[in-house]
Amino acid sequence: MKPLQDITIIDLTRILSGPYCTMYFADLGANVIKIEPPTGDDTRTWGPPFIESESAYFLSVNRNKKSMVLNLKLEEDKNILRKLIQSADVVVENFRPGTMEKLGFGFDQLKTLNPSIIFASISGFGQTGRYRNEPGYDLIAQGMGGFMSVTGEINGPPLKGGYSLADIGAGMWAIIGILTAIHRRQTNPEAQWIDASLLETIISWQTYLAGNYFATGEDPQPLGSAHPNICPYQAFSAKDGHFNLAIGNDKIWLRACEAMEEPTLATDERFKTNPERVVHRNELVSIMEKKFKNNTVSFWVELFRKYGIPVGPINQLSQILNDPYVKERELVKEISHSLCGNIQMISSPLHFTFGENESFNQIMYAPPQLGEHNEFILKQILENK
Repeated sequence: MKPLQDITIIDLTRILSGPYCTMYFADLGANVIKIEPPTGDDTRTWGPPFIESESAYFLSVNRNKKSMVLNLKLEEDKNILRKLIQSADVVVENFRPGTMEKLGFGFDQLKTLNPSIIFASISGFGQTGRYRNEPGYDLIAQGMGGFMSVTGEINGPPLKGGYSLADIGAGMWAIIGILTAIHRRQTNPEAQWIDASLLETIISWQTYLAGNYFATGEDPQPLGSAHPNICPYQAFSAKDGHFNLAIGNDKIWLRACEAMEEPTLATDERFKTNPERVVHRNELVSIMEKKFKNNTVSFWVELFRKYGIPVGPINQLSQILNDPYVKERELVKEISHSLCGNIQMISSPLHFTFGENESFNQIMYAPPQLGEHNEFILKQILENK
């Protein structure tokens, strides 16, 4: 039994935010039908790298789905989509606002086809507001939302995150919205429209940075890996690399001083409490950096862990994906693909226990080839007439 196997989702999305959203529904057993234009999802051509003829990018967010090619410029294909929507639970799209209406599949039209449909729209700036018609990309949202203004080194240029935070975050907000709508439908079956945007995703994540701004009226500044309200809470250099140290309270600080064999730091009035450590951040970090340069990353990580202090190495992706932890948590799975052979994928980070003997594999099917399930889906439509 799959938790969401009674849910059918019509997936009109492409690239990242929407496919990421629908993939996790597919992982949980939902019947996700990915509708692609004749040229396919844009990311089918994004590369290199490719595995055989398949884009590694496309493969990463489209498992467990069925692919159907429809040309929505043709009335015949629009009729097929209408029939699919009539028996679906959810429609997800990430076009620019207004596109679905022009195609004849706006919210009002969907309500007519299916009075209890859940419609989720993911866009750069949302369905309303002055920016709604602007093209939205992850980079633009990271910049406009304030993320890049606090990311990077002190006095350095603004930097984006190392991967597409706004896209993935908006996809996750859409997941939350759809699950909320599915729950609400149990008591109120009317149609619902979920509006998630990349820009609001970035703004909503500002949390304590926004709180600091509301309290002081001052813009937060980039601090490298450091934290504006906690110290020491940042990356440090060792003899052979870097590691993160997170001193979240004064008790942890005392244990850290003991681990470092630096009792004078614990009694120094500049460093006794977190507020004082934040004020005297530069002096403290300079002292600690000199100390840490004398030994290796593994030495410091093992030492601080021995004292119960939050610490961790700064890994390359190859290091963490080959860490025994990842194997123990079964986070990397291998699946057979008809063109690519065996491919590896990062599994869902969700782990479920439904009962002593009830579990399920969240990766069932490889990402589909373009239009792979056309005949299968058309046959289902005919059988349901």
